[in-house]
Amino acid sequence: MSANPASTAADGKPGSGFRIPKVPFWAQIVAGLVLGVVLGWLTRTYDIGWLHTTLDKVGHIFVQLLKLAVAPLVFFAILVSITNLRKVNNAARLATRTLLWFMITSLIAVAIGLAIGLVTNPGSGTGLTPKDGKLPEHAGSWLDFLTGIIPDNVITPFTELNVLQIVFMAAVAGIAALQLGEKAQPILSLSESVLELLQKALWWVIRLAPIGTVGLIGYAIADYGWDLIGKYATFTADVYIGCALVLFGVYPLLLATVAKLSPLQFFKGAWPAIQLAFVSRSSVGTMPVTQKVTERLGVPKEYASFSVPFGATTKMDGCAAIYPALAAIFIAQIFDVQLGVGDYLLIAFVSVIGSAATAGLTGATVMLTLTLSTLGLPLEGVGLLMAIDPILDMMRTATNVAGQVVTPLIVASREKILDREAYDSASSSPVDDEALDAEPQRVPVAA
Repeated sequence: MSANPASTAADGKPGSGFRIPKVPFWAQIVAGLVLGVVLGWLTRTYDIGWLHTTLDKVGHIFVQLLKLAVAPLVFFAILVSITNLRKVNNAARLATRTLLWFMITSLIAVAIGLAIGLVTNPGSGTGLTPKDGKLPEHAGSWLDFLTGIIPDNVITPFTELNVLQIVFMAAVAGIAALQLGEKAQPILSLSESVLELLQKALWWVIRLAPIGTVGLIGYAIADYGWDLIGKYATFTADVYIGCALVLFGVYPLLLATVAKLSPLQFFKGAWPAIQLAFVSRSSVGTMPVTQKVTERLGVPKEYASFSVPFGATTKMDGCAAIYPALAAIFIAQIFDVQLGVGDYLLIAFVSVIGSAATAGLTGATVMLTLTLSTLGLPLEGVGLLMAIDPILDMMRTATNVAGQVVTPLIVASREKILDREAYDSASSSPVDDEALDAEPQRVPVAA
Protein backbone atom coordinates (compact mmCIF):
# COMPACT_ATOMS: atom_id res chain seq x y z
CA MET A 1 0.00 0.00 0.00
CA SER A 2 1.44 3.36 -1.02
CA ALA A 3 2.22 6.08 1.48
CA ASN A 4 -0.13 9.03 1.87
CA PRO A 5 1.53 12.14 0.33
CA ALA A 6 -0.10 14.40 2.88
CA SER A 7 1.22 12.43 5.79
CA THR A 8 4.65 12.27 4.17
CA ALA A 9 4.77 16.07 3.86
CA ALA A 10 3.55 16.47 7.42
CA ASP A 11 6.34 14.24 8.62
CA GLY A 12 8.86 16.62 7.09
CA LYS A 13 9.84 14.19 4.30
CA PRO A 14 9.81 14.97 0.60
CA GLY A 15 6.31 15.31 -0.74
CA SER A 16 4.20 17.13 -3.25
CA GLY A 17 2.97 19.77 -0.79
CA PHE A 18 3.99 23.41 -1.45
CA ARG A 19 5.81 25.19 1.36
CA ILE A 20 6.13 28.98 1.50
CA PRO A 21 9.79 29.88 2.06
CA LYS A 22 10.61 31.77 5.23
CA VAL A 23 11.70 35.35 4.55
CA PRO A 24 14.73 36.43 6.65
CA PHE A 25 14.03 39.26 9.07
CA TRP A 26 16.61 41.56 7.49
CA ALA A 27 14.89 41.11 4.14
CA GLN A 28 11.55 42.02 5.74
CA ILE A 29 13.12 45.22 7.10
CA VAL A 30 14.57 46.14 3.71
CA ALA A 31 11.22 45.45 2.04
CA GLY A 32 9.55 47.69 4.62
CA LEU A 33 12.02 50.49 3.90
CA VAL A 34 11.45 50.28 0.14
CA LEU A 35 7.66 50.06 0.47
CA GLY A 36 7.67 52.96 2.94
CA VAL A 37 9.63 55.19 0.55
CA VAL A 38 7.30 54.32 -2.34
CA LEU A 39 4.12 54.90 -0.33
CA GLY A 40 5.50 58.13 1.13
CA TRP A 41 6.37 59.42 -2.32
CA LEU A 42 2.92 58.49 -3.68
CA THR A 43 1.23 60.14 -0.70
CA ARG A 44 3.09 63.42 -1.13
CA THR A 45 2.98 63.46 -4.94
CA TYR A 46 -0.74 62.76 -5.28
CA ASP A 47 -1.85 64.20 -1.90
CA ILE A 48 -3.51 60.98 -0.70
CA GLY A 49 -4.93 62.01 2.66
CA TRP A 50 -6.11 58.63 3.91
CA LEU A 51 -2.72 57.03 3.14
CA HIS A 52 -0.91 59.86 4.94
CA THR A 53 -3.05 59.24 8.02
CA THR A 54 -2.59 55.48 7.80
CA LEU A 55 1.20 55.73 7.59
CA ASP A 56 1.20 58.11 10.55
CA LYS A 57 -0.94 55.77 12.67
CA VAL A 58 1.04 52.64 11.78
CA GLY A 59 4.37 54.25 12.67
CA HIS A 60 2.93 55.88 15.80
CA ILE A 61 1.45 52.61 17.09
CA PHE A 62 4.74 50.78 16.57
CA VAL A 63 6.71 53.42 18.51
CA GLN A 64 4.06 53.50 21.26
CA LEU A 65 4.29 49.71 21.64
CA LEU A 66 8.04 50.05 22.08
CA LYS A 67 7.64 52.88 24.58
CA LEU A 68 5.03 50.89 26.52
CA ALA A 69 7.73 48.54 27.76
CA VAL A 70 10.47 51.16 28.22
CA ALA A 71 9.84 52.22 31.84
CA PRO A 72 9.54 48.77 33.46
CA LEU A 73 12.17 47.32 31.12
CA VAL A 74 14.76 49.93 32.09
CA PHE A 75 14.02 49.58 35.81
CA PHE A 76 14.28 45.81 35.97
CA ALA A 77 17.14 45.60 33.45
CA ILE A 78 19.30 48.02 35.46
CA LEU A 79 18.34 46.42 38.80
CA VAL A 80 19.11 42.90 37.57
CA SER A 81 22.27 44.00 35.77
CA ILE A 82 23.71 45.55 38.94
CA THR A 83 22.89 42.50 41.04
CA ASN A 84 24.35 40.22 38.36
CA LEU A 85 27.73 41.82 38.97
CA ARG A 86 27.94 39.75 42.13
CA LYS A 87 28.39 36.71 39.85
CA VAL A 88 31.38 38.30 38.13
CA ASN A 89 34.92 38.31 39.46
CA ASN A 90 36.53 41.74 39.33
CA ALA A 91 33.13 43.41 38.87
CA ALA A 92 34.40 46.85 39.90
CA ARG A 93 37.24 46.60 37.37
CA LEU A 94 34.84 45.61 34.56
CA ALA A 95 32.44 48.45 35.40
CA THR A 96 35.29 50.98 35.49
CA ARG A 97 36.74 49.76 32.20
CA THR A 98 33.29 49.89 30.59
CA LEU A 99 32.75 53.48 31.67
CA LEU A 100 36.27 54.42 30.52
CA TRP A 101 35.69 53.05 27.01
CA PHE A 102 32.31 54.77 26.88
CA MET A 103 34.13 58.05 27.46
CA ILE A 104 36.96 57.30 25.01
CA THR A 105 34.64 56.45 22.13
CA SER A 106 32.43 59.46 22.91
CA LEU A 107 35.44 61.77 22.71
CA ILE A 108 36.45 60.29 19.36
CA ALA A 109 32.89 60.65 18.05
CA VAL A 110 32.52 64.28 19.13
CA ALA A 111 35.91 65.11 17.62
CA ILE A 112 34.75 63.67 14.29
CA GLY A 113 31.51 65.66 14.51
CA LEU A 114 33.36 68.91 15.20
CA ALA A 115 35.87 68.29 12.41
CA ILE A 116 33.15 67.63 9.83
CA GLY A 117 31.19 70.70 10.95
CA LEU A 118 34.20 72.99 10.73
CA VAL A 119 35.08 71.72 7.25
CA THR A 120 31.60 71.77 5.69
CA ASN A 121 29.94 74.80 7.41
CA PRO A 122 26.47 73.14 7.44
CA GLY A 123 24.62 76.36 8.34
CA SER A 124 25.84 78.32 5.34
CA GLY A 125 23.70 78.69 2.23
CA THR A 126 20.60 77.02 3.66
CA GLY A 127 18.31 80.03 3.30
CA LEU A 128 17.23 79.54 6.92
CA THR A 129 17.11 82.51 9.31
CA PRO A 130 16.68 82.89 13.08
CA LYS A 131 12.97 83.61 12.42
CA ASP A 132 12.55 80.03 11.25
CA GLY A 133 13.45 78.76 14.71
CA LYS A 134 11.22 78.41 17.75
CA LEU A 135 11.68 77.53 21.39
CA PRO A 136 11.40 73.81 22.21
CA GLU A 137 8.67 72.63 24.55
CA HIS A 138 11.21 71.03 26.86
CA ALA A 139 14.72 72.39 27.39
CA GLY A 140 17.58 70.81 29.27
CA SER A 141 20.03 72.56 31.58
CA TRP A 142 22.77 71.38 33.91
CA LEU A 143 20.65 72.32 36.93
CA ASP A 144 17.71 70.36 35.58
CA PHE A 145 20.02 67.49 34.72
CA LEU A 146 21.51 67.28 38.21
CA THR A 147 18.35 67.94 40.21
CA GLY A 148 16.19 65.93 37.81
CA ILE A 149 18.01 62.69 38.61
CA ILE A 150 16.18 62.34 41.94
CA PRO A 151 12.40 61.93 41.52
CA ASP A 152 9.76 63.53 43.75
CA ASN A 153 7.96 60.19 44.03
CA VAL A 154 8.23 56.66 42.69
CA ILE A 155 5.21 56.89 40.36
CA THR A 156 5.81 59.99 38.23
CA PRO A 157 9.02 58.77 36.51
CA PHE A 158 7.08 55.80 35.14
CA THR A 159 4.01 57.76 34.05
CA GLU A 160 6.06 60.59 32.48
CA LEU A 161 8.76 58.22 31.16
CA ASN A 162 11.65 60.02 32.83
CA VAL A 163 14.27 57.37 32.07
CA LEU A 164 17.07 59.10 33.99
CA GLN A 165 15.05 59.00 37.22
CA ILE A 166 14.07 55.39 36.55
CA VAL A 167 17.76 54.50 36.15
CA PHE A 168 18.53 56.26 39.46
CA MET A 169 15.83 54.33 41.35
CA ALA A 170 16.87 51.03 39.78
CA ALA A 171 20.53 51.64 40.66
CA VAL A 172 19.62 52.42 44.28
CA ALA A 173 17.42 49.31 44.48
CA GLY A 174 20.14 47.16 42.92
CA ILE A 175 22.85 48.38 45.30
CA ALA A 176 20.50 47.91 48.28
CA ALA A 177 19.77 44.36 47.13
CA LEU A 178 23.49 43.62 46.98
CA GLN A 179 23.89 44.91 50.53
CA LEU A 180 21.00 42.78 51.81
CA GLY A 181 22.43 39.60 50.36
CA GLU A 182 20.27 36.48 50.73
CA LYS A 183 17.37 38.46 52.22
CA ALA A 184 16.85 40.13 48.86
CA GLN A 185 16.86 36.87 46.89
CA PRO A 186 13.03 36.63 46.57
CA ILE A 187 12.92 40.15 45.10
CA LEU A 188 15.77 39.36 42.74
CA SER A 189 14.09 36.17 41.54
CA LEU A 190 10.87 38.10 40.92
CA SER A 191 12.78 40.87 39.11
CA GLU A 192 14.51 38.37 36.83
CA SER A 193 11.18 36.73 36.00
CA VAL A 194 9.52 40.09 35.28
CA LEU A 195 12.46 41.09 33.08
CA GLU A 196 12.17 37.88 31.05
CA LEU A 197 8.43 38.46 30.70
CA LEU A 198 8.98 42.02 29.46
CA GLN A 199 11.65 40.92 27.01
CA LYS A 200 9.38 38.18 25.65
CA ALA A 201 6.57 40.72 25.12
CA LEU A 202 9.00 43.13 23.49
CA TRP A 203 10.14 40.39 21.09
CA TRP A 204 6.56 40.27 19.79
CA VAL A 205 6.68 44.01 19.16
CA ILE A 206 10.08 43.72 17.49
CA ARG A 207 8.68 41.17 15.03
CA LEU A 208 6.31 43.94 13.88
CA ALA A 209 9.29 46.11 12.91
CA PRO A 210 8.86 45.57 9.12
CA ILE A 211 5.29 46.92 9.34
CA GLY A 212 6.41 49.76 11.61
CA THR A 213 9.14 50.56 9.10
CA VAL A 214 6.58 51.13 6.35
CA GLY A 215 4.69 53.62 8.52
CA LEU A 216 7.70 55.48 9.94
CA ILE A 217 9.62 55.86 6.68
CA GLY A 218 6.50 56.49 4.61
CA TYR A 219 5.23 59.21 6.94
CA ALA A 220 8.66 60.89 7.06
CA ILE A 221 8.80 61.11 3.26
CA ALA A 222 5.15 62.15 2.94
CA ASP A 223 5.24 64.77 5.68
CA TYR A 224 8.65 66.36 5.17
CA GLY A 225 9.29 65.77 1.49
CA TRP A 226 12.50 66.08 -0.47
CA ASP A 227 12.28 69.89 -0.67
CA LEU A 228 12.64 70.27 3.09
CA ILE A 229 15.45 67.73 3.15
CA GLY A 230 17.17 69.79 0.46
CA LYS A 231 17.42 72.79 2.80
CA TYR A 232 19.25 70.64 5.30
CA ALA A 233 21.22 68.68 2.71
CA THR A 234 24.68 69.55 4.05
CA PHE A 235 23.68 69.08 7.69
CA THR A 236 21.92 65.77 6.95
CA ALA A 237 24.91 64.54 4.96
CA ASP A 238 27.25 65.61 7.78
CA VAL A 239 25.29 63.62 10.38
CA TYR A 240 25.17 60.52 8.18
CA ILE A 241 28.84 60.80 7.20
CA GLY A 242 29.91 61.39 10.80
CA CYS A 243 27.92 58.42 12.05
CA ALA A 244 29.18 56.27 9.18
CA LEU A 245 32.81 57.17 9.99
CA VAL A 246 32.29 56.08 13.58
CA LEU A 247 30.19 53.02 12.72
CA PHE A 248 32.29 51.73 9.81
CA GLY A 249 35.64 53.32 10.64
CA VAL A 250 36.31 53.93 14.33
CA TYR A 251 34.53 50.86 15.72
CA PRO A 252 36.16 48.37 13.29
CA LEU A 253 39.56 49.99 13.89
CA LEU A 254 39.19 49.66 17.67
CA LEU A 255 38.03 46.07 17.34
CA ALA A 256 40.93 45.16 15.08
CA THR A 257 43.69 46.96 16.99
CA VAL A 258 42.57 47.03 20.63
CA ALA A 259 40.41 43.90 20.89
CA LYS A 260 42.18 41.89 18.13
CA LEU A 261 38.81 40.87 16.67
CA SER A 262 37.51 40.62 13.11
CA PRO A 263 35.41 43.70 12.23
CA LEU A 264 33.54 41.76 9.53
CA GLN A 265 32.46 39.16 12.07
CA PHE A 266 31.28 41.97 14.35
CA PHE A 267 28.97 43.35 11.68
CA LYS A 268 27.73 39.86 10.88
CA GLY A 269 26.79 39.23 14.48
CA ALA A 270 25.62 42.73 15.48
CA TRP A 271 23.73 43.67 12.32
CA PRO A 272 20.26 42.55 13.55
CA ALA A 273 20.49 45.05 16.43
CA ILE A 274 21.91 47.81 14.23
CA GLN A 275 19.18 47.49 11.60
CA LEU A 276 16.41 47.39 14.23
CA ALA A 277 17.86 50.51 15.89
CA PHE A 278 17.82 52.28 12.52
CA VAL A 279 14.11 51.55 12.12
CA SER A 280 12.84 51.92 15.69
CA ARG A 281 15.00 54.94 16.64
CA SER A 282 15.11 53.64 20.22
CA SER A 283 18.18 52.23 21.97
CA VAL A 284 16.05 51.00 24.86
CA GLY A 285 13.50 49.40 22.53
CA THR A 286 16.35 47.60 20.78
CA MET A 287 17.99 46.54 24.05
CA PRO A 288 16.81 42.88 24.09
CA VAL A 289 18.22 42.38 20.59
CA THR A 290 21.40 44.25 21.52
CA GLN A 291 21.96 42.03 24.53
CA LYS A 292 21.21 38.88 22.54
CA VAL A 293 23.76 39.67 19.81
CA THR A 294 26.33 40.79 22.40
CA GLU A 295 26.06 37.45 24.19
CA ARG A 296 26.20 35.55 20.90
CA LEU A 297 29.39 37.40 20.02
CA GLY A 298 30.99 35.77 23.05
CA VAL A 299 30.53 38.31 25.86
CA PRO A 300 29.63 36.47 29.10
CA LYS A 301 25.96 36.82 29.97
CA GLU A 302 26.75 38.08 33.48
CA TYR A 303 28.78 40.96 32.09
CA ALA A 304 26.54 41.63 29.06
CA SER A 305 23.48 41.89 31.29
CA PHE A 306 25.21 44.81 33.03
CA SER A 307 26.99 46.56 30.16
CA VAL A 308 24.17 46.51 27.59
CA PRO A 309 21.39 48.02 29.77
CA PHE A 310 23.92 50.50 31.14
CA GLY A 311 24.94 51.41 27.61
CA ALA A 312 21.37 51.63 26.33
CA THR A 313 20.73 54.49 28.73
CA THR A 314 24.10 56.26 28.68
CA LYS A 315 26.14 55.25 25.59
CA MET A 316 25.05 57.63 22.79
CA ASP A 317 27.83 58.35 20.30
CA GLY A 318 25.30 59.30 17.61
CA CYS A 319 22.78 61.32 19.62
CA ALA A 320 25.08 62.75 22.30
CA ALA A 321 28.38 63.26 20.50
CA ILE A 322 28.25 63.60 16.71
CA TYR A 323 24.81 65.23 16.49
CA PRO A 324 25.11 67.98 19.15
CA ALA A 325 28.57 68.92 17.87
CA LEU A 326 27.28 69.39 14.33
CA ALA A 327 24.01 70.97 15.50
CA ALA A 328 25.84 73.54 17.65
CA ILE A 329 27.97 74.61 14.67
CA PHE A 330 24.89 74.67 12.40
CA ILE A 331 22.83 76.79 14.79
CA ALA A 332 25.74 79.13 15.57
CA GLN A 333 26.13 79.84 11.86
CA ILE A 334 22.40 80.48 11.38
CA PHE A 335 22.37 82.93 14.30
CA ASP A 336 25.75 84.40 13.32
CA VAL A 337 27.47 83.45 16.58
CA GLN A 338 31.21 82.83 16.53
CA LEU A 339 32.43 79.73 18.40
CA GLY A 340 35.94 79.49 19.78
CA VAL A 341 38.24 76.74 21.01
CA GLY A 342 36.73 76.99 24.49
CA ASP A 343 33.27 76.39 23.07
CA TYR A 344 34.43 73.28 21.22
CA LEU A 345 35.95 71.94 24.43
CA LEU A 346 32.63 72.58 26.19
CA ILE A 347 30.83 70.60 23.49
CA ALA A 348 33.20 67.68 24.10
CA PHE A 349 32.66 67.94 27.87
CA VAL A 350 28.87 67.96 27.52
CA SER A 351 29.00 65.00 25.14
CA VAL A 352 30.95 62.85 27.58
CA ILE A 353 29.28 63.86 30.84
CA GLY A 354 25.73 64.65 29.76
CA SER A 355 25.02 61.75 27.41
CA ALA A 356 22.75 60.11 29.99
CA ALA A 357 20.29 62.94 29.34
CA THR A 358 19.33 61.28 26.04
CA ALA A 359 18.25 58.18 27.98
CA GLY A 360 17.89 55.88 25.00
CA LEU A 361 14.60 57.31 23.73
CA THR A 362 13.76 58.49 20.24
CA GLY A 363 15.16 61.93 19.55
CA ALA A 364 18.00 63.92 21.14
CA THR A 365 16.25 67.21 21.92
CA VAL A 366 17.18 67.24 25.61
CA MET A 367 20.85 66.65 24.85
CA LEU A 368 20.81 69.37 22.17
CA THR A 369 19.19 71.95 24.45
CA LEU A 370 21.68 71.02 27.18
CA THR A 371 24.54 71.69 24.75
CA LEU A 372 23.07 74.96 23.47
CA SER A 373 22.36 76.30 26.95
CA THR A 374 25.92 75.45 28.05
CA LEU A 375 27.32 77.36 25.06
CA GLY A 376 24.88 80.23 25.45
CA LEU A 377 23.38 79.67 21.99
CA PRO A 378 19.70 80.52 21.32
CA LEU A 379 17.41 77.61 22.14
CA GLU A 380 15.20 78.69 19.25
CA GLY A 381 17.77 76.91 17.11
CA VAL A 382 16.28 73.59 18.23
CA GLY A 383 13.16 74.43 16.25
CA LEU A 384 15.23 74.61 13.09
CA LEU A 385 16.14 70.95 13.41
CA MET A 386 12.87 69.43 14.63
CA ALA A 387 11.43 68.89 11.15
CA ILE A 388 14.42 66.89 9.97
CA ASP A 389 15.02 65.07 13.29
CA PRO A 390 13.30 61.72 12.53
CA ILE A 391 15.43 61.21 9.43
CA LEU A 392 18.61 62.02 11.35
CA ASP A 393 17.59 59.94 14.35
CA MET A 394 17.64 56.68 12.40
CA MET A 395 21.37 56.85 11.69
CA ARG A 396 22.15 58.30 15.12
CA THR A 397 20.43 55.43 16.93
CA ALA A 398 22.07 52.78 14.73
CA THR A 399 25.45 54.27 15.71
CA ASN A 400 24.44 54.35 19.38
CA VAL A 401 23.53 50.66 19.41
CA ALA A 402 26.66 49.60 17.52
CA GLY A 403 28.73 51.35 20.19
CA GLN A 404 26.75 49.58 22.90
CA VAL A 405 27.94 46.26 21.45
CA VAL A 406 31.50 47.33 20.65
CA THR A 407 32.38 48.50 24.17
CA PRO A 408 31.59 45.18 25.95
CA LEU A 409 33.50 43.33 23.21
CA ILE A 410 36.59 45.50 23.74
CA VAL A 411 36.45 45.18 27.52
CA ALA A 412 35.73 41.43 27.45
CA SER A 413 38.55 40.82 24.99
CA ARG A 414 41.10 42.85 26.95
CA GLU A 415 40.05 41.18 30.21
CA LYS A 416 40.34 37.76 28.50
CA ILE A 417 36.77 36.72 29.27
CA LEU A 418 35.53 36.76 25.67
CA ASP A 419 34.56 33.44 24.10
CA ARG A 420 36.39 33.82 20.78
CA GLU A 421 34.94 30.62 19.40
CA ALA A 422 31.44 32.00 19.94
CA TYR A 423 32.53 35.31 18.36
CA ASP A 424 33.85 33.59 15.25
CA SER A 425 30.67 31.51 14.84
CA ALA A 426 28.07 34.16 15.77
CA SER A 427 24.86 34.02 13.73
CA SER A 428 23.99 36.91 11.47
CA SER A 429 20.23 36.65 11.99
CA PRO A 430 19.23 35.80 15.57
CA VAL A 431 15.89 37.58 15.33
CA ASP A 432 14.23 35.11 12.97
CA ASP A 433 16.10 32.09 14.25
CA GLU A 434 14.39 29.39 16.29
CA ALA A 435 17.33 29.63 18.67
CA LEU A 436 16.13 33.12 19.55
CA ASP A 437 14.50 31.99 22.77
CA ALA A 438 17.15 29.47 23.65
CA GLU A 439 19.30 30.07 26.71
CA PRO A 440 22.70 31.30 25.52
CA GLN A 441 25.72 29.34 26.62
CA ARG A 442 27.24 30.77 29.74
CA VAL A 443 30.91 31.60 29.57
CA PRO A 444 32.95 31.35 32.77
CA VAL A 445 34.21 34.75 33.86
CA ALA A 446 37.84 34.63 34.88
CA ALA A 447 39.39 36.66 37.63
